[in-house]
Amino acid sequence: MNVLGIESSCDETSVAILSDDELKANLIASQDFHADFGGVVPELSSRAHLQIVKPLMEQALKKSNLDLSDIDLITATAGPGLIGALLVGLTFAKGLSFSLNKPFIAVNHIEGHIFSGFLMKEKPEFPYIALVVSGGHTLLLYVKSFTEIMQLGTTVDDAVGEAFDKVSKMLGFGYPGGPKIQETSEKGDENKISFPIAELKGQYDFSYSGLKTAVLRFIQKKYKNGDKIPEQVKKDIAASFQKAAVNALLQNCKKALNDFDVNSISLVGGVAANKKLRNEMIKLANDHNKKIVIPDFEFCGDNAAMIALRGKTLYDAGIRNDLSAKPYPSLGENYFNIS
Repeated sequence: MNVLGIESSCDETSVAILSDDELKANLIASQDFHADFGGVVPELSSRAHLQIVKPLMEQALKKSNLDLSDIDLITATAGPGLIGALLVGLTFAKGLSFSLNKPFIAVNHIEGHIFSGFLMKEKPEFPYIALVVSGGHTLLLYVKSFTEIMQLGTTVDDAVGEAFDKVSKMLGFGYPGGPKIQETSEKGDENKISFPIAELKGQYDFSYSGLKTAVLRFIQKKYKNGDKIPEQVKKDIAASFQKAAVNALLQNCKKALNDFDVNSISLVGGVAANKKLRNEMIKLANDHNKKIVIPDFEFCGDNAAMIALRGKTLYDAGIRNDLSAKPYPSLGENYFNIS
C-alpha cells in the first residue's frame, strides 16, 4: 500500500510516501525567512506552502520511483495549526483524492507526533506514556492503542517550546529559540540560578508562564535601564532556564510512570530534539526499567512521514473521511477517540 502524506500546519511544507510500511521519501522544505520577523508570519507561510507543495510532491514520487497513479491512500494534516497554512495542504490533498478517486484521511497533527515513534526500528509497546513537547503544545498522554488515547495532563498557559522561544528573545538570541538556548546552555552553568518549577492542582499539568516571568524578572532586577547582559551571564541564564524547563517535564513523567502500568515511554515533538531533555528522559526510563523510544531528529519536528503513518493506522482501523473535512486551528476535541 502506497500512502502519500502532506504536512503544512505551520512553517514547514513536507511530503512523504510510505510504501508497505517502508518510508520511501520524507521531504521537508523549511521557511527560514521567518527568523527575520522573530516568529512565523501566517500569510507568508501560506504563500510559501502554495509555491512548494506540488514540486515537493513530484520530488517525493520521483525519489520513491512511483507515479501519482500508484498512490493508494492520501493523507494530510487537518489541524491544529495556522488556518491558512493548513488549508493549502489539506485542499491540495483533497483535490488529489477527488481527481485520482483514492481514499482520503484527515490527520490530527498531534496524533501524528504521538505515533511518530513507530517510524523507528525500535517501536513503542502499548500501553505507553507519550510526552508531546512542541512550540504550541505540551501534553502527557496514556496511549493504550492506535485508537485509544487518554490525556493525563496539558499546559495551563505556555507550551514548553513557546517558553524557549520567549526566553531566547529576552536574551537576544532570536528565533527559533530552542536550538539557540540549547547551544548557549552548553557553555553555561545550569546550577548558577535557581528558577522555579510550577506546582499545579492538576496532577499531571504543566505551566511555563511563571518560569518565563522569573527569567524576565531576574534580568530586569540585575540589569536595569538597559544595561548590557554579560555574555557568560546569558549562558548561565540559558542553562538554568533549560534545566528548570526540563525538570518540570520530568517530574510529571515520573508521576505517570509510578501511577500507570506501561511497557514503554515515548518522547515526541519538536522540543524532543533538545539534547538535555533526551538524555534526562533516557535516564528516567532506565531508572524505571522501561523501554524508551525517541524519534530521530528528522521526525521530531513537523514532517509528513508521521502524517502518512497516522493516516494509515486510522485507515487500517476502518476510519474514512470524505472531502468535507475542515481544518481546525486548535486542538479542542479533535482527537480521534480520546478519553
